[in-house]
Amino acid sequence: MGIIKVAIADDHKIFRKGVILSLRPFTNIKFVLEAENGEELLKGLPDAAPDVVLMDLRMPQKDGIETTKAVSKQYPNIYVIVLSMYEDERFVYHLMENGANGYLLKNAEPQEIRRAIMEVYEKGYYLNNFVNRVLLKRSHARQKVIPSLNSEITLSDKEKDVLRFICMEFTAQEIAQKMEISPRTVEAIKDRLMERFGSKNTAGLVFFAVKNNLID
Repeated sequence: MGIIKVAIADDHKIFRKGVILSLRPFTNIKFVLEAENGEELLKGLPDAAPDVVLMDLRMPQKDGIETTKAVSKQYPNIYVIVLSMYEDERFVYHLMENGANGYLLKNAEPQEIRRAIMEVYEKGYYLNNFVNRVLLKRSHARQKVIPSLNSEITLSDKEKDVLRFICMEFTAQEIAQKMEISPRTVEAIKDRLMERFGSKNTAGLVFFAVKNNLID
C-alpha cells in the first residue's frame, strides 16, 4: 500500500495538531491539508487531493454535517471519517446515511484512527462497535415498523453473494477470487446495487443491506 493522503478539519488547533502528531509514527499516512472549518476544507480539497478526511462536526461557518454532505456529493472518491465528541446515535445514523464512511469519538486511540483510515481507503467504510450498535438498534426498530420490507426487495444469487461479501468487509479483488469473476464485474454489481438502493457509498450500501435484512 502506498501513502494515504489525509486532511483534517477541526476548529481546535491543539486537537488538530495532536491528531497529526499521534499519527506521525505511521509512515504510510501523510497529512496534506488542515482546515479550521468546512469552507476552508472545501476550498483546499482540489489542490490537496486527499484520500481521506477526518471531520469534526461542530465548526464555525460550515459545520461537519453540511460539509460531509458536500464532500460526498462533490468528491465521491474522497472518504470521510467523522471524528466527534458527540456519542449520539442520531448524529451517527444521519451522517453514515449522508456520505460519511466512518464515525469515531474523539477519545479514540491513535491505533483506531489509523485502522479507520486504512479500512475506508481499502474497503470504503469502517464500522466499529459503537457504529454497529447504532446500526443494529435502528435495524431492529425498522423491522418492527415494516416487517414485510424484505419481501419487497429481490436480488439475484450473484447480487446476494456480492452484497454479503461486501458486508463481510472483503475487497473487490477478494470477492472476485471467491466468486471466480473479475474485479470489474464485482464493481459493476456493487455500483448497480448502490444506484438501485440510493446509496451514496459502500457504507450506505452496507447500512441498507443490514436495515432491510438482505444478508444472512
